[in-house]
Amino acid sequence: MNFLHKTIGMAVMALAMTACSSGGGSKTAASTGARGINSSNIAVLACDASFENIMQQEIDVFEFINPKSTILPMYIDEGACVDSLLKGRAAMAVISRELRPSEITMLKSAGRQPHTTRIAVDAIALIVNKKNPLNEITVSEITDILDGKYTAWRDLQPSPLGDISVVFDHKNSSTVRYMRDSLMDGRTLTGNVFAQGDNKAVLEAVKNNKNAMGVIGVSWIASDMSGAVTSAQERAQNLDNEDVTDMGFSDDVKVLRVRLDDSVDSYQPYQAYILDGKYPLYRSMYMVNTGYSGTAAHSFYVFVTGWRGQKVIMSTGVLPSTVRPRVVSLN
Repeated sequence: MNFLHKTIGMAVMALAMTACSSGGGSKTAASTGARGINSSNIAVLACDASFENIMQQEIDVFEFINPKSTILPMYIDEGACVDSLLKGRAAMAVISRELRPSEITMLKSAGRQPHTTRIAVDAIALIVNKKNPLNEITVSEITDILDGKYTAWRDLQPSPLGDISVVFDHKNSSTVRYMRDSLMDGRTLTGNVFAQGDNKAVLEAVKNNKNAMGVIGVSWIASDMSGAVTSAQERAQNLDNEDVTDMGFSDDVKVLRVRLDDSVDSYQPYQAYILDGKYPLYRSMYMVNTGYSGTAAHSFYVFVTGWRGQKVIMSTGVLPSTVRPRVVSLN
């Protein structure tokens, strides 16, 4: 990460290295004393692990443009993000819901004023193995799978495949909460559902298991995420370019089209279909900031919610809140 190349105190450097070495989308800056380093030049961000691909690009570009500022990310489950924010271990949080009134009151009672902005709309993608003959699925069929009513692929259509294995990142993820609250009226998922640990493991499970169906944020399958291997300098320079790049999905898996039960058309989670509501599985991304003006936290919040940060989001396959969706290829 860029912050490893900055001249900062040795104690902070050791903390940053600890946070980066934890791996697996579970940074540990909070548990190693991050409370004391939400300072003017250094800020801790608690980010829902399903949004890691998005926010890491934001951090890389921001730190390149602002070399004196350091953002230390913790990629953890949504509940832990809110807990870190409330306990002062993080100055910022990126989650899939707005803060509750009780949480806002708690922050204010501690002398911290939270500012919240919706920064993007994320689609929940359904992915299957490339050998799976299924190409589309309805919302009610998804619900029946999660309810355990449909247990085999032949329950959906004639299929040579066996039992359906639904794979998520982990049981406390915001993705699981979305499916439970939006499709199942709060009921527990009772089908053949298996937690993989993180989103990369979900992709691998679907890639290697012909009976698997993965539930994952769209940024994890956007083909343009290959741009993450470019330098922060190149990504910063691209912010000034007119964005007409075609967007597709990873070739490693098949992305199912999803259809509302009363519709004849089905759609994949392209940005344009998220924008007009044709793709039915989507949720908002919110960024909460408690940092004061002049701090790294406030500067990063302004960057992400501004036009440059929104263009970074556009490159991840997620729909930014304030930048028009780009042209997509539907070959």
